Amino acid sequence: MRPLCLRCRRPESTCYCARLPRLETRMRVVFLQHPRERRVAIGTARMAHLSLPNSELHLGVDFTGHSRIEALAASPQRVAVLFPGEGAMTLEQAKANPPEALIVVDGTWPLAKKVVKTNPMLAGLPRIGFTPSRPSNYRIRAEPAEHCVSTIEAVVEVLGALEGGDPKRFDAMLNPFEFMVDTQLDSQSTREDPPRRRIYKAPWQPPLELRSLAEDLPRLVLLYAEANAHPLEAGLEPELVHLVACRPATGERFEAILAPRQPLARSTPLHTELEESVLRAGEDRDTALARFEAFLGQDAVLAVWTTYALDLLWRDGVTRRPATNIRMATARALKGKAGGVEQAVSLLGTEPPALWAPGRAGRRIQALEAVARELIRRGQATQPPVRN
Repeated sequence: MRPLCLRCRRPESTCYCARLPRLETRMRVVFLQHPRERRVAIGTARMAHLSLPNSELHLGVDFTGHSRIEALAASPQRVAVLFPGEGAMTLEQAKANPPEALIVVDGTWPLAKKVVKTNPMLAGLPRIGFTPSRPSNYRIRAEPAEHCVSTIEAVVEVLGALEGGDPKRFDAMLNPFEFMVDTQLDSQSTREDPPRRRIYKAPWQPPLELRSLAEDLPRLVLLYAEANAHPLEAGLEPELVHLVACRPATGERFEAILAPRQPLARSTPLHTELEESVLRAGEDRDTALARFEAFLGQDAVLAVWTTYALDLLWRDGVTRRPATNIRMATARALKGKAGGVEQAVSLLGTEPPALWAPGRAGRRIQALEAVARELIRRGQATQPPVRN
């Protein structure tokens, strides 16, 4: 039997303790871990717990009679559960009144749902849900959908949004996680002995993220947006100034340059690659967004490279619709990091369509359309790709 590290409970040869940061938080993080997840060597809840001094880890399925959890559940105005679902707050909404304690349910999706269902007291607490801003790097464990990330990745994103200050401060928690993933993949690639058990292989089908994009094609609307963004110290929220969108199923396209309502930031003409005079002469905001709502219709599924464009739209009052992250699907297709959307075009070996809109937004929507079409093509495949 291999000697184990008593702290991280990993074999000493793959111990990640030296890479664990120590990050103080205002918010108390309370992990509820399904017992089966404790036995999973590549689980991340313990890793997150060890990185956060102001956290606690409880094991179980039914927490009825658990004094600590019942005490938390008795204060719904101060406690929230990190779990998606109907009525869940977005991170933007949670920022207005951040909870003092955050309950994080750890387990596979079926196991985590069982914990929530088994404990009605959790149902009485506010929920927080979010669309990940970056794809999961959990390459050693399959996630059921593109919006699913590991426990530690979810906690990093939520703490970065709700703790204030530098949102990248909690990225240090991902160092031991990435070490664990890389170590596991390296071990698998050099393993010479056969698997310990026979694994049933279902008929081949494209990855879930690509199949979902292909299924959504009739309703899919790709979009990219640019903002009039001031330095943080100015205290001004970014505002939408250039919006481009297209429907890959029909080829329909939309563009609007919106006149800024706030003072024009010095950097805005530079990063949008549009003349200051063009920006100032832009369309009335309400008129442009009404045109965009009409372009979307009732059943559109929005597709973006990052969630920044969605944040700008929701802030301006555009009706919220289902959204999907093309960057995450690209990372799954490449089995690695996708980089920027223009870089992804070459990584996927596809050709962009003709440029049809000006500025940086024009190049980005051109690249996004090329990437989406290639992912959809792969999602519609009936045979696995030929390996070179």
